[in-house]
Amino acid sequence: MSVATFDILLAPLRSGLTFQDTTMRRSISPEERLLLTLRFLATGNSFASLHYEYLLGISTISGIVCHTCQLIWQRLREAVMPTPTADDWLRIADGFYQSSQFPNCIGALDGKHIRVKKPPHSGSQYFNFKQYFSIVLLALVDSNYRFIIVDIGAYGSTADARIFCSSRMGERLRANQLALPEPRRLPGSSASAAPFVIVADEGFALSPHVMRAFPRRDLDDRKRIFNYRLSRACRYVECAFGILSNKWRVFMSSLQMSPQNATLVIQACVILHNFTRIHDVPSEPEVAPFPTTSVGLDHNPQGRPGSAGLAVRELFADYFISPEGALSWQLNSIRGTRR
Repeated sequence: MSVATFDILLAPLRSGLTFQDTTMRRSISPEERLLLTLRFLATGNSFASLHYEYLLGISTISGIVCHTCQLIWQRLREAVMPTPTADDWLRIADGFYQSSQFPNCIGALDGKHIRVKKPPHSGSQYFNFKQYFSIVLLALVDSNYRFIIVDIGAYGSTADARIFCSSRMGERLRANQLALPEPRRLPGSSASAAPFVIVADEGFALSPHVMRAFPRRDLDDRKRIFNYRLSRACRYVECAFGILSNKWRVFMSSLQMSPQNATLVIQACVILHNFTRIHDVPSEPEVAPFPTTSVGLDHNPQGRPGSAGLAVRELFADYFISPEGALSWQLNSIRGTRR
């Protein structure tokens, strides 16, 4: 983070980080409070290590980090991660079409397990299938690796699909409250209009607005092409998680704090990730190499997918093998990975 970007970040936080001096001691300046928090998030150093670097008490450092993280979430969330409007969804969809050639895509969805210290008396609630304790960061990401909507704090033992269904994002999607644009025809196609969709992996249920891959059995070229095109769009959320973890290395080890404070840290890192993506333009594009209005559509979050979800997936699969939607290299790509 450059000095200029640090000053931009400090400006909306200064009033909340300024405290009154007393006759006993001077208060810690806003600059030092923010610098200390960024140091913790960027390095993952323990509070005991920061105690020797900044000559502050461990409990003081803990309080500063938690307060600053909470302030970052409260003061910057609307600026760097606002609630999307219909125009925002259209812009996101255009970005996915330009970068991954997946039309009508409004985001890539996935969950990331953030390792935490086992909370006392929690049993196996936080113990995940990867055999460690965690809380889940569920995120919807655009083609610029920015977080659009996040859900933070679910138990590590909970499946991604269940977290999504019970999250505010999933509830608003089912209630048609995400201000999604009206369905539109796929580029160059004369077929019926297709709804705007979220791309996700096999851990999520198929629905009219959530696309997942075809099952990996009895795949023909048409289904393989759809899976290939879907994976090209899904990779953005995985790349966003990788960028987040590499820039904010506090995620490289277990968070030695309560789940409530760990949630504050994750919230701050999500906001800072978007903030740096906006203000610190990377020198090279970080791209992985490769050779709501839906009234009347049924939604079945559990069990077998509804007929409307299957119909939407078939519509995209047909488009990807049509002259209007096919890519020149897609057949070579899928035949090179056929088993």
